[in-house]
Amino acid sequence: MAMSNKKALTLQDIADELGITKMTVSRYFREPERVAKATRERIARIVETQGFIQNRAPSLMSKAMSKTLGVIIPSLSNQVFASLVEGIESITQPAGFDILLAHSGYDPKVEERKVAMLLSYRVDGLLLCETTHTPKTVNMIKQAGIPVVEAMELPDKPLDMAVGMDHMQASYHAVTNMIKRGRRHVIYLAARLDNRTRLRQKGYEQAMWDAGLTPSSVATPFHSSFTQGQALMRQALNNYNNIDGVFCTNDDLAIGAMQYCMEKGIRVPSDMAVVGFNALDIGQAMKPRLTSVVTPREAIGRKSAQLLIDAVCGSRVNQTKFDLGYSLTEGSSW
Repeated sequence: MAMSNKKALTLQDIADELGITKMTVSRYFREPERVAKATRERIARIVETQGFIQNRAPSLMSKAMSKTLGVIIPSLSNQVFASLVEGIESITQPAGFDILLAHSGYDPKVEERKVAMLLSYRVDGLLLCETTHTPKTVNMIKQAGIPVVEAMELPDKPLDMAVGMDHMQASYHAVTNMIKRGRRHVIYLAARLDNRTRLRQKGYEQAMWDAGLTPSSVATPFHSSFTQGQALMRQALNNYNNIDGVFCTNDDLAIGAMQYCMEKGIRVPSDMAVVGFNALDIGQAMKPRLTSVVTPREAIGRKSAQLLIDAVCGSRVNQTKFDLGYSLTEGSSW
């Protein structure tokens, strides 16, 4: 089918049709509250019926707000970050802000390129999901002078603001509860050794040491999956004797570990306790239900977005770190 040669509707076209000035139409898109209600409604009808698409390039070249936030997530396939983005957009959309979403693949050099790209679009603020950055990334952000939130973790020295939870404490709490339930040979299963995985491992190790027990781990550099969980569980059973529990860096590995145990006739939780991290829906559908650390992903997204918008609009707070806490599911796998 041939493409239409219909000319795109312009601000001047709308102004001419309604008998108003082009400046009034432009103000409708930039500051709608300054346009009379009746005029707003007339402009809105034309925008809706004729499919007008605003050209934001001029405002990007000026010092005006772009009303856009840049968001860099490390994974497109991980449900954790889908929930985070849902939380972000639940705040940005009602506030009239858009997000530009980029993906780093857990690679600081890729994050560096994505930060440069987002800054070239004059975003008003940045949300980063990692706390390990290249020196160039840090310098670019400082030069940009825009608000930044590092989400999911609570670094000792955030670039600007941080919203997240204490991964080390959450792991310590979960493993301590496993030990209180009589587990003495708990192994840590890990994949993709990013900072959050390392923090969770530290919490696991501290809980074991505090109980007078020896920590041990089985890890893979590959990304998490059910099949990786199965492989790590098999390796743990081959490497260590008398295992009676596994604490997993996330639910994908935990579910894979449970599946492997079921295939081999190892009863969960009678013979083997399995605890995960993130409390994904699929874990709650397992039998037995997976016990897991609940991470407040949507709440982190909401708080991060609100902090950025407030800072952009001149209402920056003095507090720099926001701990949104965690909890444990009422699972039956431990």
